Amino acid sequence: MKRLLCAAAAAALAGGLVAAQPATAKPPKPDDRAAQAQKVVDGVTVNGILRHLRQFQVIANAHDGNRASGLPGHEASADYIETQLRRAGYQVERQTFTFPFFQELAPSVLRTEAGDIEHHTFTYSGGGDVTGTVAPTNDIVIPATPEPSSTSGCEASDFEAAPEDPAIALVQRGTCDFAVKVENAVAAGYDAVIVMNEGNPGRTDIATGTLGAPQEVPVVGISYDDGVALAEAAVTATVTTEVESDPDRETFNLIAELPARHQHAKGPGMGKGPKKPPQVREDEAIVVGAHLDSVTEGPGINDNGSGSAGILEIALQLSRTGVADRLERPVRFAWWGAEELGLLGSEHYVASLSPDELGSIYANLNFDMIGSENYVRFLYDGDGSAGGPAGPPGSGEIRDIFAGFFERQGLAWEPTEFDGRSDYGPFIAAGIPAGGVFSGADGIKTEQEAQIYGGTAGEIYDSCYHQLCDDMTAINTNALHELGDAAAWGVAQLGLGQPLYPDMSRAPYSQQLTTPDFDYKGGLAVR
Repeated sequence: MKRLLCAAAAAALAGGLVAAQPATAKPPKPDDRAAQAQKVVDGVTVNGILRHLRQFQVIANAHDGNRASGLPGHEASADYIETQLRRAGYQVERQTFTFPFFQELAPSVLRTEAGDIEHHTFTYSGGGDVTGTVAPTNDIVIPATPEPSSTSGCEASDFEAAPEDPAIALVQRGTCDFAVKVENAVAAGYDAVIVMNEGNPGRTDIATGTLGAPQEVPVVGISYDDGVALAEAAVTATVTTEVESDPDRETFNLIAELPARHQHAKGPGMGKGPKKPPQVREDEAIVVGAHLDSVTEGPGINDNGSGSAGILEIALQLSRTGVADRLERPVRFAWWGAEELGLLGSEHYVASLSPDELGSIYANLNFDMIGSENYVRFLYDGDGSAGGPAGPPGSGEIRDIFAGFFERQGLAWEPTEFDGRSDYGPFIAAGIPAGGVFSGADGIKTEQEAQIYGGTAGEIYDSCYHQLCDDMTAINTNALHELGDAAAWGVAQLGLGQPLYPDMSRAPYSQQLTTPDFDYKGGLAVR
């Protein structure tokens, strides 16, 4: 029975502050680092994590089945975490911010004379009931090309002027953001929008995603095949959506630091009053994060109760084992709000930091979904060696810390690219190295992966991803054990002084980098 994440905590808030007063007990020698890290790995058990997950389930059950930001279940989840941390002696702060809240209030409808069409309502769709002619843009690509190429709806000229009677625009996924396509359709006079998938490999199923901000008209997504059928025939359709949007809903990030008794602990020979050991580097904080919110459709026990419960248990055990007193770097625990609507909590946090505060963050470790039922041991591919984008310098070294742990246990692992689907995004956009472990979401397990990791080939890693069934029964405790041990080791190693660079300091900070051109913001596609 084991384990999860490790680390320590220090660092302060006040609008996203950084520096915390580190421990003054003698820090571990390099050859003692592994022994100290192992204490935390051993202290964090699967049973401990499950205890918190059960509480998240109870909370969701009592609050309309979810723990979404801006709703009571999220508030109650944060209350539970805060109570646990304060009992263990932590100082906890809430960093509040406003965000555009969205939820569906009733199942949507897409119907033609031939019957209902399977579809998905886009996040930030407008509400309404529209019956009218379906009008495809003049540049839909049928048949689809082997690689994405459609620019449907990206230019105002792609749309014929809408008739006086109600009409529904049909656009194809590709090239530009969904929001651009919808805004162009509305400008041309259309009363609703249907987004068909593009038809390339991986883009054939029902199109889903986010519009980024509330829109005026109903917007739903359909599969490529259903889109072709609508595009090639004169069709009248009905689109009905009932939604709630609030552009100024309030939520928060929850951020914890260790109390003064850890920050100023006296050790042998320290004399009266606190002294800082020379190895402690206050300007190299480790931010350990997990988003706390669920989608409105379900309780989010794996996504991301698993990561949230994991770092909570680490925080509690870190204090109890005494490893916190031996840290060489401050470690900050953060439970982000509103990730499911586009990484909004972590974006707010990073944006709130001054250049000096950003420069004092050594690394970001992100834990989003570590208990998927049909799991794979994924590590974020920090140096891009698997073909995806590379993270800032140091990201590859973070991956290697986790990889080395797995390899010493005789466990295989797979790279997964930085694709913008979790809260590391704002950190790497600011030039901060990042990494973490991940058990898989809506990707499909391959035959080779099934041979290595077990589970079922041809099925997605988390069959309850963003659904009502993402509950306690969907958690794989083997995933919590294996990924949790690696996560605990990685956080402890960095907190205890493991260098990412030859000179044991962080690479020069160069202010803001160009934001990566991600196709996703959180779990939602933007284009």
